[in-house]
Amino acid sequence: MAKKSKKQQPGGTPATVALTAAGAAYTVHSYDHDPAHPSYGEEAAEAMGVSPDRVFKTLVADVDGTLTVAVVPVAGQLDLKALAAAVGGKRAAMADPALAERTTGYVRGGISPLGQRKKLPTVLDASASAHATICVSAGRRGLEVELTPEDLQELTEAVLAPIGR
Repeated sequence: MAKKSKKQQPGGTPATVALTAAGAAYTVHSYDHDPAHPSYGEEAAEAMGVSPDRVFKTLVADVDGTLTVAVVPVAGQLDLKALAAAVGGKRAAMADPALAERTTGYVRGGISPLGQRKKLPTVLDASASAHATICVSAGRRGLEVELTPEDLQELTEAVLAPIGR
């Protein structure tokens, strides 16, 4: 796991607290969230001046009755069949948003793959490994965390698989 100084004050979100506790290197990016923007992920990429293929959204799906986290680039979509296959399942559908919020402890548009209330199986899109760092939600709208894909995979115990399209 990469080690370096953190740019976050104590008492951050559960995601930043988990990163700090793990000793992971990360950078927090904040921006003013516009509730009228049609896409949380694209808004984050635009606000940070980062290519949308380096900004990843966190989606919660139901795979054969098990809530599963999918982390895919905001520029694309989640391939539900590929997600199911990545975790050895048969069928996947997007989870009920209220259930996803209750289970992860985060609000929609601010769900982070890190520091969730309940640890869920996680799949990180294979395209993440093409980048030195990627950005994911830090646990609230308008707050992103940048870290290496390797650290994200290690901290979430994620399977790396081609789940985006």
